[in-house]
Amino acid sequence: MNEKEIKSTSKFLSLVLRHSPETIHLKLDENGWANVEELITKCNQHQKKIDLELLNIVVETNDKKRFTFNEDKTKIRASQGHSIEVELNLKEALPLEFLYHGTVEASIHGIKEKGLQKMSRQHVHLSKDKETAIKVGSRRGKPIILKVEARRMQEAGFKFYLSENEVWLTDEVPAKYIEF
Repeated sequence: MNEKEIKSTSKFLSLVLRHSPETIHLKLDENGWANVEELITKCNQHQKKIDLELLNIVVETNDKKRFTFNEDKTKIRASQGHSIEVELNLKEALPLEFLYHGTVEASIHGIKEKGLQKMSRQHVHLSKDKETAIKVGSRRGKPIILKVEARRMQEAGFKFYLSENEVWLTDEVPAKYIEF
């Protein structure tokens, strides 16, 4: 298996496990889990060649730990980032004093006006460090890193969750808690 095949499979899994399972007629349960055998079968029926070995490699080597298996590896799901409604059973967590968000210049005006919004996703995604936020922001151009006063938000009643792959999640970040 080469790096290109692994990356292509990861992107495809993001599509079907986070956004559009109907692309391959896959059924996810209310917690976002897909049956591994069904996923492999449906992928292969839709010209995306995948087997258990490749699936294991993608889950184990994904640098952002986007996917997770259940204990006996009969089910798989995306850790976070869904635009479809799933219940991840996230537990509320006490955030660090500051969290970070990577974005680009084109988004700054709207963020200054309305803060960070979840848009089509279930949550706003925040990083524990600037380095991760830089990677996230770089996907769409030259990154701008926003510093979020997470602990102050939490003290004001906002809830924070930490996903399995260590992405901090919240429903929104009002502009008054953002250092631009």
